[in-house]
Amino acid sequence: MTKVVFYKSNDIYWGFEEQGHSGFASSGEDILCSAISAMTMLVINAIEISYDSEVDYIIDEETTNISVKARSALPSYESDEKKCYAISGLIKAYFYQLNDLVEEYYDYLEVDVVEKNYDGNK
Repeated sequence: MTKVVFYKSNDIYWGFEEQGHSGFASSGEDILCSAISAMTMLVINAIEISYDSEVDYIIDEETTNISVKARSALPSYESDEKKCYAISGLIKAYFYQLNDLVEEYYDYLEVDVVEKNYDGNK
């Protein structure tokens, strides 16, 4: 099962962590893992390239643990209000997209959100 925990602070989504293989199908044929991987990379690339902002991420392919932290979603780290809104909105959209997938793949995907302050660590 893949577990994804999203982090928000004062209703601002700023990061997430993913752990585990979905187990929906064998490696190379798992459409759920493929979808999650593609969406995760879309979020990272959009923040880095489209929004020209820093995003701290760690991808451990061996353990399938992924950590993504975008402090530029938080007004205390980014002075451009529109950029904060866009980055937080992108992460929030990912949260809702994964929740839509949970409806069909509930045995293979778990999504949660927790209130957590950004700690500045990678």
